Amino acid sequence: MKKQNEFPPGWDEERVQSVIAHYEQQTEDEAVAEDEAAFEDESSMLIEVPIELVPTVRELIAKHVAKNHPQTEKVS
Repeated sequence: MKKQNEFPPGWDEERVQSVIAHYEQQTEDEAVAEDEAAFEDESSMLIEVPIELVPTVRELIAKHVAKNHPQTEKVS
């Protein structure tokens, strides 16, 4: 028996296929521009975290989202 795919809350097969199509159709220049825009976004930051701390960091982010954006889906 084939296991049915499980999607995060708010996601379904159509949304997954839409994201895949976006990245498959994206030109290299568009990909670079998207990456550069992410680095310029001052509302978030990229940091290096030891792998063993990733579950704890994810939990903290989920608590922050739930507290500050109660209508937002849970971050996993």
